[in-house]
Amino acid sequence: MARAERLLGMIARAERLVACLAFLLLVAVVFLDVVSRELTSTGLHWALQIGVYANFIMVMLGIGVASAGGAHLRPQFADRWLPRRFEPVVVRLQEAVTSLFFLGFALVGAAVVEETRLLGERAPVLGNLIWPLQGLIPAVFLLATIRHGLYAAWPGLRPRSAGAFSAGAD
Repeated sequence: MARAERLLGMIARAERLVACLAFLLLVAVVFLDVVSRELTSTGLHWALQIGVYANFIMVMLGIGVASAGGAHLRPQFADRWLPRRFEPVVVRLQEAVTSLFFLGFALVGAAVVEETRLLGERAPVLGNLIWPLQGLIPAVFLLATIRHGLYAAWPGLRPRSAGAFSAGAD
């Protein structure tokens, strides 16, 4: 369990770091574009595309940041249907299903990336290949699969949140 906890910590730190760097890139690009417009009456032709890429990175990594912080939105309408004694089983089942859900998205994402790679699709403004950046999609979902799989195996690693499962009365 200690190894799993260290792994989860390393993944969470890396996700937060890269998301913050992407945010800084987005802010810098928007700032440079505004300065360029003010000084030259024309913007930077590449700024929008780079900004979209930075935003994409932030959004995708936000999945892991939310998972690590226990901040995902989830339906809670059935939380109190079962007695509290079922909570350990339900929590493991919930995390296992979430892990499988993310695995499905990782597989679909990998198929999309592979198709884009085979087609050689490029971004219209910058002319760069799209698939390397799209590779973030299955990677993020695979990390979420691992994270929630570890939560299913060791529920004590699962972050506590306001939305955590809470069974009904005994």
